[in-house]
Amino acid sequence: MDTPEQDDRVFETVAELFALLSAPVRLRIISAVCQQEKNVSQLLAEIGTTQPNMSQHLATLYRGGVLAKRREGTQVYYRLQNEFVATLCRTVCTQVAIAGEPAGDAFAVRDGDAR
Repeated sequence: MDTPEQDDRVFETVAELFALLSAPVRLRIISAVCQQEKNVSQLLAEIGTTQPNMSQHLATLYRGGVLAKRREGTQVYYRLQNEFVATLCRTVCTQVAIAGEPAGDAFAVRDGDAR
């Protein structure tokens, strides 16, 4: 049986992971590198954001252990480091898409229905 301290550590870890995944740009980056590694130029072409913004999000995902990187000449290539995170993102995004509801309503409790 888990102790309250163990539960607290689990909840803190999950909260940190959700905070890491809380930016739509980061979710797009994870989706973009799920199948193959990509360099920053490829990611910028695929994801509509600025280079400084992309760099900030890539650094956050790298520090968080979600992405790995390698340098080839002047290019930096990013790939998925943590398959668990990709599976989690895929699962949640699929469920929200299936629900077909605006994001604010996706988790609402309706008619006393506790989800």
